[in-house]
Amino acid sequence: MDFSELKLKLQSLRERLLKWQEWLDLENKKSRIVEIETAFLAQDFWKDRQKAETVSRELGKLKDGVEDFEKKQQEIDSLETMVFVADKENRESESLREILPRLEKLEREIDKEELKTFLSGKYDKGSATLAVYSGAGGDDAEDWARMLWEMYQSFAVSRNWFFEILDENRNESGGLKSAVAEISGDYAYGYLKGESGVHRLVRVSPFDSDKQRHTSFAMIEILPEIEEKEFEIKAEDLETDLFRSSGPGGQNVNKVETAVRIKHRPTGITVACQSERSQDRNRQKAMNLLRAKLFQLAKEEAVSEKALIKGEKKQIAWSNQIRSYVLHPYQMVKDHRTGVETNQVDKVLAGELDKFIEASVTLNLNHKNK
Repeated sequence: MDFSELKLKLQSLRERLLKWQEWLDLENKKSRIVEIETAFLAQDFWKDRQKAETVSRELGKLKDGVEDFEKKQQEIDSLETMVFVADKENRESESLREILPRLEKLEREIDKEELKTFLSGKYDKGSATLAVYSGAGGDDAEDWARMLWEMYQSFAVSRNWFFEILDENRNESGGLKSAVAEISGDYAYGYLKGESGVHRLVRVSPFDSDKQRHTSFAMIEILPEIEEKEFEIKAEDLETDLFRSSGPGGQNVNKVETAVRIKHRPTGITVACQSERSQDRNRQKAMNLLRAKLFQLAKEEAVSEKALIKGEKKQIAWSNQIRSYVLHPYQMVKDHRTGVETNQVDKVLAGELDKFIEASVTLNLNHKNK
């Protein structure tokens, strides 16, 4: 890229930032911040603690959005000043080396923000529940479930999302039979919803003394955050058990029965939560998880009914392979829906999922527009 191309790119980023400002509705957000901060000064603001905490979270999100935009605006201002000075002093080639990396970084950041405009679904802006289930195959499959669990945990950290483990069912070697986590953060569900499906691993098994190549499967389930008023669950349909929180291999690590398991009798769906010290908090989180699962089930049944009317075959969940991770005889991660692939398997397993997730979001948008 020469200096004239750089100036055009910078101008293009300025225009994109102005469009983002419109989408962000910046002035209304700033007005809302002032409104909330004024409300904080009222003596009775914290009387309704639940409402106050909700408003406090809203304020935090509003401030984060405005500050993030202003930082990018300041960076463009700074780069434009550098370009102007370089033009005046005829230092184009020297300045290019300094400006270009910052320009490319800014472009990547604006790309990510623009991607959020595609996430316009009802639940896309909210938090998500991640569930991981190992397939058949014993230690190999359970170790693969653990690897995926850690991959999504790293991805959440890279996004500054909060990853809270609700339930883990580990084997004696640390592998995962199943696990559930709540991922809290802006657009967590919108970004992650395309990760639902079966993930396939091909590698030389670390559990096979003959060093044979094994194929393992694990299923990922991503659920939206569903409010209580949106989906009613009858109390008489529930069966609740209390148990002690457990660690790897199933040993009890808590002397008090604070962990909660809830079964929905009509569907047989069972959920558990043991992340909190309080039984009531674990029950609440377990109910939130059950609500999300029942909501998803109802949604899937509606889709299946529609497909039946159209004469389409219902897809079996475990046949829905979305991505393959090959560690042997070569290295490759390939998404079977978007065609995106890379040979940097280690980076992907360390949580670098952006190119796969962004391609999935764009693909879903294209399908929606057809």
